[in-house]
Amino acid sequence: MQCTMDSIPASAVEPGGVAPTPTNFPLSSVDSFPSIPFFRTKSSRVESLSSGSFSGPKKDLLILKNKSPRWHEQLQCWCLNFRGRVTVASVKNFQLVASVENGQGSQEHEKVLLQFGKVGKDLFTMDYRYPLSAFQAFAICLSSFDTKIACE
Repeated sequence: MQCTMDSIPASAVEPGGVAPTPTNFPLSSVDSFPSIPFFRTKSSRVESLSSGSFSGPKKDLLILKNKSPRWHEQLQCWCLNFRGRVTVASVKNFQLVASVENGQGSQEHEKVLLQFGKVGKDLFTMDYRYPLSAFQAFAICLSSFDTKIACE
């Protein structure tokens, strides 16, 4: 999964970085809201972003990507460490970290910003951190149900 966060600058995940916080919300009807999404998943919109159809500074966008799994010697498989928060293996389990543009990972960019995983039959857990809001994190997790085949 890859998400481009249109409303969060990439600098928000740097030490001391901040994300813009709206100070007021104008009263208006739902129809008057702009049609710019607050995130995009790779499956639907990365092509339009890379082709230049998005009007805005591309270099300042926060891009979230799946965290790379590590080889577990004892289990002889690739694993993600959910720190006990996910207890059932599932194709729906994922962790997202901030993408590093130059390809060189740092400890700061390996911080998990969002993790989602199965804990029981029809039960899932979601953990998120700044700069994501609860609404953004929940929307990303819901989108994973639309893009993954439910074969357990």
